[in-house]
Formats: sequence, structure tokens, C-alpha cells
Amino acid sequence: MMHTPTERPTGRASGTVVPVLAFAGIVVAVMQTLLVPVIKDLPQLLDTAPSNATWVLTSTLLSGAVATPIMGRLGDLYGKRRMLIASLSVMVVGALVSAFTSTLLPMIAGRTLQGFAMGAIPLGIGLMRDMLPREKLGSAMALMSSSIGVGGGLALPLAALIAQHADWHALFYGAAGLGILSIVLTLLVVPESPMRAEGTFDALGAVGLSAGLVLFLLPITKGSDWGWTSGTTLGLFGAAAVVLVLWGVMELRIKAPLVDLRTTARPAVLFTNLASIMVGVSFYVVSLVLPQLLQLPTSTGYGLGQSMVSAGLLVAPLGLTMMFTAPVYARLSAKYGPKVTLILGMLIIAIGYGAGLGLMSAAWQSLVIAVVLGAGIGLAYSSLPALIVGAVPASETGAANGLNTLMRSIGTSVSSAVIGMVLANTANHVNGVAIPTMHGFRVSFLIATGAVAVGLLMALLLPRTRPATRPQLRASSEEDAALERASALTSSGEAETGGGFRGRVLDAGGSPVARANVTLIDRRGRQAGATLSAEDGSYALAVPAQGPYVLAAKATGHSPLASAATHAGDDKPVDVDLSLPSETVSA
Repeated sequence: MMHTPTERPTGRASGTVVPVLAFAGIVVAVMQTLLVPVIKDLPQLLDTAPSNATWVLTSTLLSGAVATPIMGRLGDLYGKRRMLIASLSVMVVGALVSAFTSTLLPMIAGRTLQGFAMGAIPLGIGLMRDMLPREKLGSAMALMSSSIGVGGGLALPLAALIAQHADWHALFYGAAGLGILSIVLTLLVVPESPMRAEGTFDALGAVGLSAGLVLFLLPITKGSDWGWTSGTTLGLFGAAAVVLVLWGVMELRIKAPLVDLRTTARPAVLFTNLASIMVGVSFYVVSLVLPQLLQLPTSTGYGLGQSMVSAGLLVAPLGLTMMFTAPVYARLSAKYGPKVTLILGMLIIAIGYGAGLGLMSAAWQSLVIAVVLGAGIGLAYSSLPALIVGAVPASETGAANGLNTLMRSIGTSVSSAVIGMVLANTANHVNGVAIPTMHGFRVSFLIATGAVAVGLLMALLLPRTRPATRPQLRASSEEDAALERASALTSSGEAETGGGFRGRVLDAGGSPVARANVTLIDRRGRQAGATLSAEDGSYALAVPAQGPYVLAAKATGHSPLASAATHAGDDKPVDVDLSLPSETVSA
């Protein structure tokens, strides 16, 4: 599939596009931790049993997991800005539904709609790729990716302040207000991307994936309540395995799947997604442990006796540090590549949790842990979209980043279930009240450290990326010299400044084709440019003027290919992926 411009952008991308998209990501991430300050009071507030009240959190998690890949694919097909506004609108409706009720079922319905907005994050990343020049893309995607943690971290103190001094329904009114503000800013500032993927929406694939994810995540989030060896838990896990296997077989057989599993199986995508699960686990552990440790009374002998608001403020640097890490990531990634920054982020997370095992005796120590972990998680989160974008065709950016966001959600779900079980099984019971112990907190930190170690291994297994250096020109003819010179410019990034065509040269199986000759031919049949594809199959060609062109590609072992494309003449590159058929040999 390839990207084709079906409409002109509504406006030139301005300098406010990135903060507006990042703000949208922060707003939807707030939904994940909005009720954490009042979680222990939910059974009383909703007049229901504690086991039922947990559905108020579980429903948001499940709908967010289902929405991310689906909204990403819809954005690729019908417009990312359009789907972003739709996601935010659904969130606003859900917040208002929750704001007007104090009963369980309407609250669960509202929270389900709020979780649906998580698809806004991969949509924002896709918009950035389509609109921003390369030199600004790294830091912008880093900020958007980190918005998941930034929103979750900043929501804690603000939600605690509101819950402590106002009616708890004010949390939802505030969320609805933020959603409306985000919609207005998006309409005013963010232009629609002209890029579209070819094909149709895979509705059956969406249903299959949704069913499989719900069957898988439901026992993870409720396993500690139902019992991990109960028939319900094991039956749902078994059903999830069957549904997801059947879904995978179906996706491999259709022409326009919801998720291109062949692309997902590439090492660069596979190991990035596996590492994302581990980053999600590590992020949620600190969010669960530190607020409880800070708010436990000092009479326990280890609790730090902080108020709800003070605890939120002490954890808030986790999100703030992630936000300020984005520009640091951009510099490091430009010099060393996103793989190195992911590894560095994992190492910092491991140091934070390792040091945290001995830094639990004072409030200021929690602040240190939050800052260190925020820096590591920020670097790791920032690296993920760059690794995904660099490994998939442009027409699959939204769906691929949606799947990557899903992997993080799976990580947080696993973390919530496992850490909840650990804290429950190690708690002291006093007058029927379960009080978490220091032993449980330390075991939780050790689990996070183990998850980071697995994630670090996944990051080390990522394919090696070469720094952008200029190769020496060694050509046997004038044509080869011109192609080598163009290839050198592509490697250094100079060929991608301004408008033109860019994309990847792939074989029939979707693998990159290196050193393929790509020639640009204008409407008069004259050569307007030429280049060689890089090791990852990528190419870039500038255009002398707007109008129709033909992109011709040839490579050893493949039949030549000609693809028609049109450039609008502005400074936005048009993404065109070229799929070379295998060479046929006559008998």
C-alpha cells in the first residue's frame, strides 16, 4: 500500500501544531489516572461492592486497548485529524455521562467512552510524521509518545486537589472541559493530513481483535479477584488464544488487513513492541507503589504520612521529567539513533528502581525516585514511535503506532494485576483492613527491575542502525556516480528537506530492497532525478515543480516497476512505497 494525497491540507503546519497535539495526548492520558485519588472510596460513592467498583477502572483500560489500533487504521484511511476529533468527542460525551451519575452501570458506560480516546496518541504521531520536517519530527514524536506518562503523572496531584476540596463529580466536568478545549484547538490549529492509505476498513478484523483483546485483558485485570486458577480465568485465557489465532490467520489472508502481521513480524517492529510491554509494566509500578507509600500513616513504622494532595505533588515530577526529556531525546537520537536512546532509557529505569529499594524512608526520597524514573521512562517512551515509524511503510504509520500503544497498555494491565496481587498477598490485615507492607513495595520494585531487564534484552536485539554518514563515491560510470551522490544525500538527510517524494522500496514479501535504482520521470518523459535506496529500503527525491510524475524502480532479482504519483508543489513530501515484484524467468 502507499500514501496518496486525496485532499490538500487545511492549512500549513504552524509552530503550535506540536503543543496542541501533545496537549490532546495529555488530556486523553489523564483519563487513565483520573480516579486514582478516590479509588478506595468508589464502593461507597457508587453504593456497590468493591469487586464491582473495580469495573470503573477496568472498563477504561479495555476500551483504550481496543481503540488504539482501530482508530490508527481509520486515521490512515479517512484522515487522522478527523479521527482525532472523533476520539476527543467520544471522550467528552463519556465524561459528561459519568459527571451526571452516581450509579454503577452508567458510570461504567461513561468510563468506557473515556478510554476510547486513547487512540488520539497514535493519531497525533501519524499527523506529525505527515506534516513536520525531519529535523523537528524526532522531538515532536517524543513529546507525543511521552504524553501518556505526562498526563498520568500530572493528573494525580490535580485530581487529588479537586477530590479533596470539591465534589468528586467535578473530576469529570474538568475532564469534559479539557476535551472541549482540545477539540477547539485542534480545529483551529491542526490541518488535516493529505496522506491516505489505499484499501478499505477491515471491520471483521476489528471485531476479531476487539474480542481477542477483551478476552485476554479481562482475566489479567480481574484475575486477582476471581483467582488465577479459577475456571473463569483459565477459560477466558484459552478463549483469547483461540480467537487471536483465528484472527491472525484471517488477517494474513486478506488484502487490506487491520494490522499487517507480516510487517509486525519484522525484527525492528517485533522487538520494539515487546520492549514497549516492559516499559508499560515499569511505568505503572511506580504509579501504584509511591502514592500508597506516601499516604500510609507513620504509625505503621514505614508509611510517610502525607496527605492526598502532597502525595500527588511528590509523584508529579514523574510526568514533568518525562515532558522535559523530549528535547534531550531528540539530540541523543539524532546523534546515536533511537535504539541507543531506548537502551539508555531502560538502564536509567533499572537504576531508579534499584536505588528505590533503599530510598523509601523519607518523602524527599520518593521525589528523587520519581525524577530518575521519569527521565528513564521518558527516554524509553520517546524512542518507541521513532523505531516504529522507521520500520513500517508510511501508509501504516497510524495502525502501527496504534498497535505499539496497545502493547504499552497491555504492559500497564499486566503490571496492575501482578502488583495488585503482590500487595494484597503481602498485606497486613488489621480489623479487616488490608495495609500494604514494605516487603510488598520492595517486591513490586524488584518485579519492575526484572521487567526492565527483559525490555533491555529486547532493545539489544533490535537491528543495528547505521549513523548518517557520507559514503565515499566509488562509481564505474557517470550514471552510477550521480546515483551514489544522491544516495549520499539521502543518508545525510539533505535530500529530504523541502517537498518531494519519499518512501521505501520493498520486495513482494514486504522486506526492504537496498541499492535499488529509483528514477523520477516528469510529464515529458525526461529524467528529473535519481537515487539509490538505502539499506532499509528508504529513498528520497526532490521535485523541480508541481505536477504528475512517474517513479521507476529497478533492482537485481526483481522486475522493474513504474508508479504514477502527483506532487502539489508545496514543501510537504509525498510518501510513495514501491513494491518490486520478483523477477520472472521464461522457460
